[in-house]
Amino acid sequence: MELPHNGFKAALSEKRRQIGLWSSFSDPDVYELLAGCGYDWMMFDTEHSTVSPQEVAAFLRTLAPYPVNPIVRPGWNNPVEIKKLLDAGAQTLLIPYIQSVSEAREAVASTRYAPEGMRGVAGITRATRYGAVKGYAKTAASEICVLLQVETREALAHLDDIAQVPGVDGIFFGPSDLAASFGYPGEPSHPEVCAAILDGIRHLNKINVLGILSLDQEFLQEAADTGAVFIAVDVDSALLRQAALTRRATWA
Repeated sequence: MELPHNGFKAALSEKRRQIGLWSSFSDPDVYELLAGCGYDWMMFDTEHSTVSPQEVAAFLRTLAPYPVNPIVRPGWNNPVEIKKLLDAGAQTLLIPYIQSVSEAREAVASTRYAPEGMRGVAGITRATRYGAVKGYAKTAASEICVLLQVETREALAHLDDIAQVPGVDGIFFGPSDLAASFGYPGEPSHPEVCAAILDGIRHLNKINVLGILSLDQEFLQEAADTGAVFIAVDVDSALLRQAALTRRATWA
């Protein structure tokens, strides 16, 4: 059996715009429904949810028949957590709260086997299709996509160096934590925060591929026009709540 192809990583390498949806529910039925809605990618969030690695594996199976690429966000830049998600079959990881070059290097190392990294070797896993993918340990890195989340002032100060760490496939701006870092908690669309993100996108365009999540559609369009390539345009729970509120309002 051949190593599964990572279509999302291929798209980023060609700077083809990828429109995504942020996901935090714990029910594969929800993801099966959403998988057929035309998004290029869906992000399974284990940082701000109760989702476990075992549930992630179920979600990956759910998406497998559909033309949508799964991304998984671990709870932290933790080699053990990252190892579990990779062994479950995740090929694209969005690693949160990266603030320095050393943290960026550690994130990449967590996705690589020795001697390039520190990922533990296990041959009979879902990632290897239970041993059916021949030579997995030697080729896995070619299809693993590492995205780093930049979400503090400290990270912005080291943006160039973080983006140029070998093995980093993309930089993702997190407006909510950036807003808190700037002193505006709960205000991800604050003008100072938006300006800092747009400056970062402009600056990094020639260095790496940029992504972002926001519920502010006007700002998202501005980020896209500035050069953001992988863009999360909404959150599943926000979509459900807004639809429910809108329907209820029609029967006020």
